[in-house]
Amino acid sequence: MTRYSAFRLLREGLRGHSGWGQAWRSPQPKPAYDAVIIGAGGHGLATAYYLAKNHGVTNVAVVEKGWLGGGNTGRNTTVIRSNYFYPESAALYDLSVRLYEKLSRELNYNIMFSQRGMIVTAHSEPEMEMAARQVNAMRLNGVDAEFLDRDQVRKMAPLLNFGPDMRYPIHGGVLQPRAGTGRHDAVAWGYARAADALGVDIIQNCEVLGLIVEAGRCVGVHTSQGDIRAGIVGAAVAGHSSVIAGMATRDLPITSYALQAFVSEPLKPVLDTVVLCPPFGTYISQSDKGGLVIGGGLDRIPSYGQRGNMPVQETVLAGLVEMMPALASVKLLRHWAGIVDVTPDSSPILGPSGLDGLYLNCGWGTGGFKAIPAGGYLFAHILATGQHHEISRPFDLARFETGHLIDEGAASGIAH
Repeated sequence: MTRYSAFRLLREGLRGHSGWGQAWRSPQPKPAYDAVIIGAGGHGLATAYYLAKNHGVTNVAVVEKGWLGGGNTGRNTTVIRSNYFYPESAALYDLSVRLYEKLSRELNYNIMFSQRGMIVTAHSEPEMEMAARQVNAMRLNGVDAEFLDRDQVRKMAPLLNFGPDMRYPIHGGVLQPRAGTGRHDAVAWGYARAADALGVDIIQNCEVLGLIVEAGRCVGVHTSQGDIRAGIVGAAVAGHSSVIAGMATRDLPITSYALQAFVSEPLKPVLDTVVLCPPFGTYISQSDKGGLVIGGGLDRIPSYGQRGNMPVQETVLAGLVEMMPALASVKLLRHWAGIVDVTPDSSPILGPSGLDGLYLNCGWGTGGFKAIPAGGYLFAHILATGQHHEISRPFDLARFETGHLIDEGAASGIAH
């Protein structure tokens, strides 16, 4: 950093950033657009960006009932990975990792993607056999994977409990070296700025109240800022996907749950990878600011409430203390919940809704953040062409009628 730029940063801080322009506009909605995307979270913003960049569709509005990135994009644990079992899932999530790897340069915005790797531990001989199968499947699917024995896990994550009295002794695990974490706010802000620069209108505090349906086709949305007509409408609203589908008198195979996470006080570096211990239902990483980011399983009571639940907190944190006893006295700073949309096979839904003109990007469950680039890339392709990309085709809503499910419950149920 030059002396000039350092001085400018200090000056702008003292002046309340009065000399800096806005990163994106706050326009009034136009009466009509080529495409309207409901939801200004990561998936909605990424869809708008790729519509404009890859397909030349720039007359696009992204409407958001709250503030940009204020939903699940800002309420997750920022893990990015593609350690899935089935070829369809591996293709989808590894596309996302590859897009993340070049995203900072592409958007000219540092998303702080740190490829520190992720370990999923195994705690018995049968689990070690399944871990070996997962490594083989990942490699066959073109995803990086390493099979670790107990000593290799200890070397990478020495804070784990390797004592003889551990309830579930660690036998080894699976490592994906290219996995890691990113900065969730930066991902939303980077896509928002880039989409805005290409002409996309991002309209905040604009709640969708209903769909405009004419002759059996969705041709726009009723909003709190007036009616907006559109050639196509795409919904990327995570846990509220069933609400939007209900406006189209459609039922989705989705249940919305609260998913909690926690951040501790800042610590000196104690963990340089992401660790998931499935028997405890707990996983952990350390942020660049030093806080421990801790997550666990779903609160299995359907809810739209973005708040915590004491029994779930106790389960997650008890698991953490048994995983890493040295952290037992660490203080928590805060916790939160996001509303996740879970399908019966723990895989997303991409494609037509059943109402002509309305398309869905939903069902990501606990894995929405890591899929933002791929979700946006593929959804933009669908909206622009009216056809599936080869990677998105297996995730069409019709799979629940044909029975061609992609059951990734083991890979999606806890870590995200």
